This record gives sequence, C-alpha cells and structure tokens, in this order.
Amino acid sequence: MSELNEAPSPADEEEVWSWGAGTDGQLGTSKLQDEHLPQLLSLTSLPSISMLACGGAHVIALTSGGKVFTWGRGNSGQLGHGDNLNTSLPKPLSFFDDDYFISQASAGWSHSAFVSDSGCLFTCGNGSFGQLGHGDNISLTSPAKVSYFVDKSVKMVACGMRHSLVLFAGNQVCGFGSGKRGQLGVSSDRTKSVNLPCVVSGLEGVEVVRVAASGDHSAAISANGELFTWGRGFCGSPDVQTPQCLPSSQSFREVALGWNHALLLTFDGKVLKLGNTLDKQNEKQQLQEDSSETLLEKVIGFDGVEVLQIAAGAEHSAAVTESGEVQTWGWGEHGQLGHGDTNDQTNPQLVSLGSGDLQTKETNVYCGSGFTYVVRRKQQLSSSPTSS
Repeated sequence: MSELNEAPSPADEEEVWSWGAGTDGQLGTSKLQDEHLPQLLSLTSLPSISMLACGGAHVIALTSGGKVFTWGRGNSGQLGHGDNLNTSLPKPLSFFDDDYFISQASAGWSHSAFVSDSGCLFTCGNGSFGQLGHGDNISLTSPAKVSYFVDKSVKMVACGMRHSLVLFAGNQVCGFGSGKRGQLGVSSDRTKSVNLPCVVSGLEGVEVVRVAASGDHSAAISANGELFTWGRGFCGSPDVQTPQCLPSSQSFREVALGWNHALLLTFDGKVLKLGNTLDKQNEKQQLQEDSSETLLEKVIGFDGVEVLQIAAGAEHSAAVTESGEVQTWGWGEHGQLGHGDTNDQTNPQLVSLGSGDLQTKETNVYCGSGFTYVVRRKQQLSSSPTSS
C-alpha cells in the first residue's frame, strides 16, 4: 500500500474505482456481486482519501483529515463498528472521532490495525491467533489501544493473514499472532502463536523504514534498500524463522506481498518478483533441493517503462506506471484483474479506466485478496484562450 502525500487542491477531482470479488460488499458499490470491469464509485460521503488498506474482504480508507471509514466483511469485528455486520458502503469509524488523527492503517484477512499521528496503535477484529497483540486470543468489534506501544511511538503496522508486524521508534520491529511458518521472526524454533508483541530478532543494527505482511510472509526494507524476508519460503524453498537479507545488486524502495509471491520495486522503477502464483511447480523444479537461494526474476512487460507503485493481492499483482496507467496480472477468477473476464494473465495487462476532460495527477492502486481498488486524483486541463 502507499499513501498520497500531497493534500488535494480545491481544483482536484478524485476518482475511486473498484473491481473483483464483491459478495461481502468490499467493492463499495452497494451490490453484493463480483465485478469483472472497473466500477467508478460515487462516494459522496467519503472526503478526500489519503490511503486505502484492503484485506481478506474488507477495506479501510483514511482521509486527509485523519478520519477512518471501513466497509466490506465484518463477521469478526474487523470493521470496528462494535458489531459483526457487513456493510456494502463506506461507514465512518466513530471510535477515533475528535480524539485521534489516524495516519496509517493495515487490513489482514479478518483483522485491522490503525496508527495515529501520535504513535499509538489500535487493533480490532479476529484475535484467535493473538494477532491483535493484547495478550489474549479474544476478538474485538471496536478498536482497542495496544498497551505495549503506549510509550514506543509506532511508525507503521502491517497485517498478514493471521499475524501483525509493527515498526516503532528505534527502527525496531515487533511481531505477534500466528507464527507456525516463522513469520513472527521471534526465535529459531517454530512458534505456533504469540499474543503479545515480541521483538523480531535478526534486524539489530538495521535501519528499517518499511514493513510488509501477507499470508504467512513477512518483509522489511532498510534505509539503504536492502530487503529482508522471513516466514513461509517462496518457490518451494524452506520456511525462514528469522529475517534473511536477499542477496541482490538491486536496491529496493517498496515490497508487496501475496500468499505465494512478492513484488519488489527498485529505486529506478524496475519490478522484480519472488514466486509465481501461476507457475509454482515449474519454479520448484528450478530450485536445487539443498539450496536456500530464492528465485528472483524480472517481471516481463515493463521494458523502458518506469513503475511508480506496486501492489499485491492474495494471488494477483498490480502496478502503476510513470504515465499513470494501471496494469494487472496473476489469478483472475473473481475478475480482480479488471479486464472484463475471469482469465489468468502471466504478464501485465493494461486496465481501462476511462478518460475525460481531466488529466491524471496521481494514481494509486491497492489489492485485497481477490479485489482491486484504484484512487486517481485528476485536475482540470488548462483551456486555450479562444480568439474572437
């Protein structure tokens, strides 16, 4: 996920598009159905969006004013409205009103986490694996402050399927929740679950600037562009219990994790991948059984094009190019690629988002487990003076 750092000007117009799996209301269309083509949403009740977070079947939206809206599946309380109900349209999360400015959020399979500008962390939703970090395995229908971080100034949170990662002051990373595949990075032994934050070992002396989590994977990026991964192994390689630095001559500024793959974005706009959801067996055959080296490949289709942002769903991928185009590839069963069908695509394909009398100023793409969102900020084209 990424954030829009520039506040919209009065002349800007914001477009929000969604497509893919929609039977739990996660597309925000008010219809409980999948959509194979991008749907332009009419979100008059939702002010300017600063970022989205997409989970298993729910969405969190933050506004430029620090307000929170959630919608989609709410069966575990992940929407934070004090109940276990689904909602098919964005609903304001009143818990934070007037008390907290929420600056970052993350959505897991069925839990949610929120970071305030004062460095506090709040979680809600399914807590059965300890992924809420409150020292128990209780699920919560309203956000609750995680006491461990009260005086630790949280910078960022990332939610996986059943675990959470937190980056806090001092460049330290904590993990909590399910750890059976090593995704918590708390020890060399397999840990089934942890319900209190534990410091990830193996990142001592590393200036971590970004964390990511999805499925049973965890990742971190350092200030100098090194990528560390731990948890479930990619391409059939063994699980990793503590963070391992990826041997590469490239420097990375962004990582997006899926259930079986990872996308990596370099500082010069190249996209690389670990794993491949559509050809897992072939990749396994390319690995030597006694090798711990992970297969790193260039994503085909972006030659000569700079990519500005990447996103990964459970089994699909998306990217925004320098021209503001959105391209998607991977698994397409629910229409999450936005091409009008349910076909899989091994290489990036352009998504048509319409045109008009506005020019795109900024585009951001976000992926849930089987659905996709795009937020575009556009501005009026300057008109040429007419002669009389």
